[in-house]
Amino acid sequence: MSRRLPLLLSAALATAALGVVPAAQAAPAAPAATVPAPPAAAAGNQPYASYWYPGTILDWDPATDPDARFNRSRVPLQPRTSDPSLAANPNARAGEGKIASLVSFAPTSNNPSQGSADPNYYAFGYWQYVDKLVFWGGSAGEGLILAPNPTVIDAAHRNGVKVYGTVFFPPAAYGGRLQWVRDFVQKSGDHYPVADKLVQAAQYYGFDGWFINQETGGGDSGLASEVRNLMQYTEAKRGTEFMWYDAMTTSGAVDWQNALTSANSPFLQAGPKRTSDSMFLNFGWTAPGLDSSRTLAHQLGRSEYDLYSGIDTEANGYNTSVDWDTLFPAGRPHTTSLGLYRPEWTWKAATDRADFYAKDARYWVGANGDPSNTDLSGSWPGLAGYVAESSPITAKPFVTNFDTGQGDFYNAAGTRVATGGWNNLSLQDVPPTYRWVVDSGGSKLSPSIDFTDSYQGGSSLRLSGTLDSTNTVRLYQTSLPVAADTGLDLVVKTPAAGPTRLKAAVSFTDTPGSFTTVDVGANAGTGWERHTLDLSPYAGRTISQLALQVDGSSGPDPAYDLRVGQVAVHDGSVEKPAAPGGLTVLGASEVTAGAVQSLRLSWTAAPGGNVHHYEVYRRNADGSRTFLGATPNDAYFVGRLDRAGGEAGTTLDVEAVSTTYGHSDVASTVVGWNGTPPSGSTNLALNRPATASGQCNANEGPAKAVNGSVGGGTGDKWCTLTTAKWLEVDLGSARKLDRFVVEHAQAGGESASYNTRDFSIQVRSKTTDPWTTVATVTGNTAGTTSHPVNTTARYVRLVVTKPTQTADPAARIYEFEAWGQ
Repeated sequence: MSRRLPLLLSAALATAALGVVPAAQAAPAAPAATVPAPPAAAAGNQPYASYWYPGTILDWDPATDPDARFNRSRVPLQPRTSDPSLAANPNARAGEGKIASLVSFAPTSNNPSQGSADPNYYAFGYWQYVDKLVFWGGSAGEGLILAPNPTVIDAAHRNGVKVYGTVFFPPAAYGGRLQWVRDFVQKSGDHYPVADKLVQAAQYYGFDGWFINQETGGGDSGLASEVRNLMQYTEAKRGTEFMWYDAMTTSGAVDWQNALTSANSPFLQAGPKRTSDSMFLNFGWTAPGLDSSRTLAHQLGRSEYDLYSGIDTEANGYNTSVDWDTLFPAGRPHTTSLGLYRPEWTWKAATDRADFYAKDARYWVGANGDPSNTDLSGSWPGLAGYVAESSPITAKPFVTNFDTGQGDFYNAAGTRVATGGWNNLSLQDVPPTYRWVVDSGGSKLSPSIDFTDSYQGGSSLRLSGTLDSTNTVRLYQTSLPVAADTGLDLVVKTPAAGPTRLKAAVSFTDTPGSFTTVDVGANAGTGWERHTLDLSPYAGRTISQLALQVDGSSGPDPAYDLRVGQVAVHDGSVEKPAAPGGLTVLGASEVTAGAVQSLRLSWTAAPGGNVHHYEVYRRNADGSRTFLGATPNDAYFVGRLDRAGGEAGTTLDVEAVSTTYGHSDVASTVVGWNGTPPSGSTNLALNRPATASGQCNANEGPAKAVNGSVGGGTGDKWCTLTTAKWLEVDLGSARKLDRFVVEHAQAGGESASYNTRDFSIQVRSKTTDPWTTVATVTGNTAGTTSHPVNTTARYVRLVVTKPTQTADPAARIYEFEAWGQ
């Protein structure tokens, strides 16, 4: 057909943007039997998410795949509730049209299994509107079958969202081969071996099904029939689902219908046989086509909401033109469900994390940032104006730290235990159901996710603004029965000691729209403080909403500011779990000889079934511990372990964290070091965790200033436009330093007029210590500056006070080096 292939072309463009050669430009792909499998990982190297061809998946065995155990999700799919009376938006519907989201989190290959030390990540947070998530990817040059990584599965399942991997057969013009489709449907007796492997992979890794995108032309009706037979064979096994993309028809041709028709309906339902669980309709749908699709679905005994009418937002995000009235007509039931293609536009188009969160809110809840207040006459009202929120909070304990699964540091119980950026969606808490609904008789406070402080993880909830009347901030829809020993914990932080003016607000299922409040009281100081509120007077009732109420009755406050680090509803006391056992180093690889190594760890899961996740630490000589990462799994990859001085061994601890955030005793092991540490002065800041006041663009983060390179073009720098401009690096342990080197704009090939004019360098050994200035520079014009020192420190900081020789406000640092031993 003379038409564009939206799913395929978009995939090729995305692959190119991620630095992988798209199939259309690659050399012709080899036949399945000769395509090499990914190289086996070295003992301590980075594990990656799995991908295969139809021929290579037949050889996959989790018992012999060294990466397999690192790709397992341990979070079961949670049930959800959606009370129509509690929908934020009066137009939003529960139980009608649903949303499927096709997302590319990373390239097909080299997709880290358990997060990474990069905070720049699509940390999706609007799960309440999504029913299914497709882990989009696959290419002829890398692999056609892509399993989702466990961090995405963990986050989705914690929110009650199903996750599908992708099976992608591209056209010949993009490297596709019809033989691959034939390999896919090959039979052995009455079995389909590839289908059996698809089921095995889904069950072993813990996800829910597969999205089948068959766009390879040249097939015939026999091949199409075998594709259907394979899905029906798998459906009969149950437990592993399919979503079919509207491309191949029953004739075997690739002919997009943009509707459910007789040419593609057998891929959804063939008489009494269920072929797939749902179908993603191509983007060219029309009002008559969707009406006939609904009618045909009913005739087949299927729901119209098993059809997901696709819209392509990869290029234009919420500027995409959509016929909302046809899909979600006012005053009538939704016509079909909605299929979103590439909503991560909000991240890829963002200049920084704040811009991403603003764009993501605009995409999901509309221009007002309030799901209860959407403009349905606008070109993109926000999806909250059509689909009611669902909530997975149906059982106790429920705990949230408002952790988004990314951050610039990591705190544990209010203590900084790691610095530097990170992402790990396995640690993401259930985001608030209502982002943000604030009821007030006067000025509304502004809720926000705050990345400057946290109680647990990398973020917290902040309530700030002018307080001149009582504000009720709706947070979560729930279904939580109250027992005689049920308590509600709030961990809060205020700028000064005194009344918090905060109340916990709960509504119950018998009066879901009416809140009962319990006063939090005062904070004794300026740190994180826990307040445990007794809910026993409400025993026998069921909580339907959790909210916070800020009391404005005692007078106005023009600068109210409060952080909430944790909200927890649980029975009895905080539970201490049993300890894990058998902590083992599966393998280690040297990153820097004698100084840095990466590790693969495993342990025996703690008995009892009450573990939320495991935390991994290294012990330091001063008695403190440094956080290395966390996972719900029983295996974890540590990307960087630094040798402290000349130590012969480093002690690692793993502890279980319960669902109420109690901590177990530790399991420990000692990691030995080979050889002697490098002699002489070295750049100790190289590839160390770095944080900053901000960044100009998504690709100009602080990690660029410690990557050892100035020659990667104008994007090979840290850049910021923030008012206060600073860059901080954690050296891992206190080190003796003899000089700092700063590579300014000219060192990276930019104009000398952009060289930093005024700046200082500061150091400290602990996060609780004050900063000490060891170098101050004014009037600099050079592209590279060196600053001799004689000091010992773990944390080093560059503070820019005049960023350029002109009035240009952007700081540009290509490298910040800390030399020592």
